[in-house]
Amino acid sequence: MPDRQMPPALRFMLAARRIELEGLEGLAVTCELVTRISELIHALQRERGYTNLYLAQLSDAHRVYLDHLSDDALEIERVVRERFDSMDLESNSATDRARLFNRIAHVLHGLDELPGLRRRIRDQMLEPGDATVAFTRMIGGLLAVVFEAADTAADPLITRVLVAMFNFMQGKELAGQERACGVGGFSQGFFDAPRRDRMEQLAHSQERCFETFLDFADDRAREMWFNTATGDVNAKQARMRAMALRTSEKDKVSPELSELWFDVCTERMDAFKGVENHISTLLHSSCHRGIQHARADLDNHRELLKRLGSLERRDEGEFSKLFNVHASDLGGNGHDTLGPHLSRSVLDLLQAQTQRLVTATEQLDEAREALNERRVVERAKKLLMEEYQVTESQAYVRLRKTAMERGERLVDVAQNLLNLAARRR
Repeated sequence: MPDRQMPPALRFMLAARRIELEGLEGLAVTCELVTRISELIHALQRERGYTNLYLAQLSDAHRVYLDHLSDDALEIERVVRERFDSMDLESNSATDRARLFNRIAHVLHGLDELPGLRRRIRDQMLEPGDATVAFTRMIGGLLAVVFEAADTAADPLITRVLVAMFNFMQGKELAGQERACGVGGFSQGFFDAPRRDRMEQLAHSQERCFETFLDFADDRAREMWFNTATGDVNAKQARMRAMALRTSEKDKVSPELSELWFDVCTERMDAFKGVENHISTLLHSSCHRGIQHARADLDNHRELLKRLGSLERRDEGEFSKLFNVHASDLGGNGHDTLGPHLSRSVLDLLQAQTQRLVTATEQLDEAREALNERRVVERAKKLLMEEYQVTESQAYVRLRKTAMERGERLVDVAQNLLNLAARRR
């Protein structure tokens, strides 16, 4: 039955399911991109950590291994660029992804600058801290793409997986920053006050990210996480962190501990990557199942249209077989209206679809709330940085300290700060 000849209710119901299917198929492409980005971030995290060792010790052996890590990152970068190039920028479904595309544009600009960064590192033209900042900025841009991918996802189940994925990746990135910070401190034999504060802040921030991750993770991911969090490697890292916080210029430790710290942190982050890989697999399977279900629903709706087509031919036997009612129940109103029994079938379909969409919206709102909380905290940090000329780390410490003193959630303190600033304008 041509679209214009079918009853209006069915035309719109069919269009709704078709749009959902197209959205899921586009989301599957985005989720594949997220997986590749997670691999690139992991490679850049390793390169960043080892860059600190190289710049601190300037060993030929470190240079060789650093080149190897850079080559690995370049190969994964090539795959990510291919995924970017394959994205459809012209379709109607792309109009609601402006922020995502803008984030990708920033990432591509950052990737173009990586070769120059690597040359300056090899030429020893950068301090370890400056190299860390440059890599961290690049990784932050990639994480922002993952954040926007989660924020634009319209399927609640897939959004929950993306929220778990983003928060886990964010926690893992903070662990990577702690690895880099620790390499610098151990290399000089002690941690000064700013570096100690930074180590403590990174530890607390990791806990917050992993707590949110656990709220949205599946049972298997939680199990893998707890095995990692309670394992020997995590305990070793915690002991070395405690040692770092006890050092001072008068109470130094051997600089050789920097390599041990790097190895322990790397083993911990590799264990984290195992959890991340599981989430990636779950992401792909969720997309696949969602597409299958949407296609099945669309096929069911089309089957109903075929049945309507048979009604147009007034084939009483076929009608009775399909609907278990007599064809005369259709009435004499033509194909733009439905008889009472068929109308009941369509109404049931509409009610089921409406309820499913309402439930999906509620679940989607719950998942996006976690993303919105992060956005509020980030805006509050930016406000403090601009108003008091402090670093991002110092801004976060201020927010966290205020939240602890007031016994409030961090996001509530951040929102109150933004509200106050808005009233002053």
